[in-house]
Amino acid sequence: MSKTLQAVRGMNDILPEQSPLWQYVEDTIRAVLESYAFREIRMPIVEKTELFKRSIGEVTDIVEKEMYSFEDRNGDSLTLRPEGTAGCVRACIQHSLINRQTQRLWYTGPMFRHERPQAGRYRQFYQVGVEVFGLEGPDVDAELLMLTARLWRRLGLQQVSLQINSLGTSAARARYREALVEYLRTVHDQLDADSQRRLESNPLRILDSKNSAVQALLGDAPRLADFIDDESKAHFETLCGLLDAAGVAYEVNPRLVRGLDYYGRTVFEWVTDQLGAQGTVCAGGRYDVLVEYLGGRATPAVGFALGLERLIALLENQAVAFPDAAPHLYVVSLGAQARQQGLLLSEQLREALPALRVLTHCGEGSFKSQFKKADRSGARYALVLGEEELQRREAGLKPLRERGEQQTVAFDALGGMLAGLLDLES
Repeated sequence: MSKTLQAVRGMNDILPEQSPLWQYVEDTIRAVLESYAFREIRMPIVEKTELFKRSIGEVTDIVEKEMYSFEDRNGDSLTLRPEGTAGCVRACIQHSLINRQTQRLWYTGPMFRHERPQAGRYRQFYQVGVEVFGLEGPDVDAELLMLTARLWRRLGLQQVSLQINSLGTSAARARYREALVEYLRTVHDQLDADSQRRLESNPLRILDSKNSAVQALLGDAPRLADFIDDESKAHFETLCGLLDAAGVAYEVNPRLVRGLDYYGRTVFEWVTDQLGAQGTVCAGGRYDVLVEYLGGRATPAVGFALGLERLIALLENQAVAFPDAAPHLYVVSLGAQARQQGLLLSEQLREALPALRVLTHCGEGSFKSQFKKADRSGARYALVLGEEELQRREAGLKPLRERGEQQTVAFDALGGMLAGLLDLES
């Protein structure tokens, strides 16, 4: 007998009982983004490999070890997108969305990285990305952080904190990189293998090491803040002042660098200690050079990505309440004529009350077995149809989740009755 097929490791099914929470989170995110006048853009899942090599950086872990890349039938190298910003920038350049224009865009969908699967880290994972093009001041940086703070409040999320830093300009980072490498070479033998590898390829990532011994060595390392240019310092100070005025709490983390080459000036992470090692829920920053680097006109830009799996895990850990997705009404019917009337009546009720969730019993079954299924469905009420009810053009309405007797309601009065009981708008 053949082995039962399973999903690819690190690529998970989202089951029907999990979907309501996902939908609630996605709907809440969409509503918050629309309140800030963001518009949705949808990009392909597959892009040319060169796009990510040029944007993320060829010596990053993502490009070197984690991308799902393959040759198509034409011999072109294609890649399942490991992140969304590069594709969004490519789309904006290709369709001339940002030539002397500002854009506030958002997108959502799966991303792919060949990492070691663990809690909060998967090979297929879902992100919401938010990008702003054409604005260079710290006010839009602050607005994005206010937006995310508002989202946490709307979701009832707690135990997340904001860390921010400034990376300065690329020239300032280059000077700092030289000083950092010079220092780290003096303690090379004390670095772990991962940091030794990064010393030659991407030394700033060593600042983000999770190894406590490496972090101890960094105590005597040069500070990025000492190399940042005056204009970037002023940008960051204004950002901090705007966050203070808005009441958004934050911590300046001088070792926060982010893992992608295109960031400069503002970088930030919303982090938690409730998800083990994978503590970053939302992260982003400013990437003013990326549009030009990918072939477009020089355009300032800032954005963030939010990991849906981590956000949902955090909501589940905190037992955050979300709207019930169970049916409002389960239609119980006995006999062929009653089943037919049940289908028609269900359609009429859905037409009258678009928000009403109706589950109509299909197929045979005694009243007893149908009521068992009605109860298991989580429905608040059962609508009961039999031969006598049909003759009188009435239905029985029985509460399933609260005390109360079954009452008889005329077909024509059902919509108004249910609207009142369930607080639904017609």
